[in-house]
Amino acid sequence: MPDFAWEIKLAGATDAPVCGVDEAGRGPLAGPVVAAAVILDRRRTSRELLAGIDDSKKLNEGRREKLFAALRAQAATGHAVIGIGGASVAEITQLNIFHATMLAMQRAVTALRVTPAHVLVDGKHCPKHLACPATAIVDGDALSLSIAAASIVAKVVRDRAMTKLHLRYPAYGWDRNKGYGTAAHQAGLKRAGISPHHRLGFAPVQQQMTLDIELTN
Repeated sequence: MPDFAWEIKLAGATDAPVCGVDEAGRGPLAGPVVAAAVILDRRRTSRELLAGIDDSKKLNEGRREKLFAALRAQAATGHAVIGIGGASVAEITQLNIFHATMLAMQRAVTALRVTPAHVLVDGKHCPKHLACPATAIVDGDALSLSIAAASIVAKVVRDRAMTKLHLRYPAYGWDRNKGYGTAAHQAGLKRAGISPHHRLGFAPVQQQMTLDIELTN
């Protein structure tokens, strides 16, 4: 289970704020990539919440939603700070998914109303152009409570966005697959073609785009 070991190590004697950053939506065929940055007040975050926070991939949708609501409540009382950033499909196409993910993370940190003294990032790479030092932690969402909290926020925000997009583009089943390349999603691609929210640089989308061009010639 994640804990505050990294945060305590980096906060120093002044107990400076340390934020965790994670993303959701790096692998799907459609939709934006979303990142979240979270600063938790280690002394005033409830034990119940701390015991529940974990890597979002290990939690079911209902549990993530409850923890997301609890984190927002913590933020409303000043016991947490949350920043959210994203990168659009157009930016993913222009920059590639790696650089778009770094941009989303940078935007999430910038959106915090408190400037952190240090940033903990899930993965092997940190965004450039941050206003403070940053440390990348492989499997950070399983080690750091701040990163795990960020993983929950990013996942819930992105899932909700994809569910809303499903109402406009129901052919792809985004309410269930959230844009990932499931059989149902790829069947929808063949049936309905490419939407404005598909990532053109991703192989199944490119293949469908090629097929669409061939069929029109």
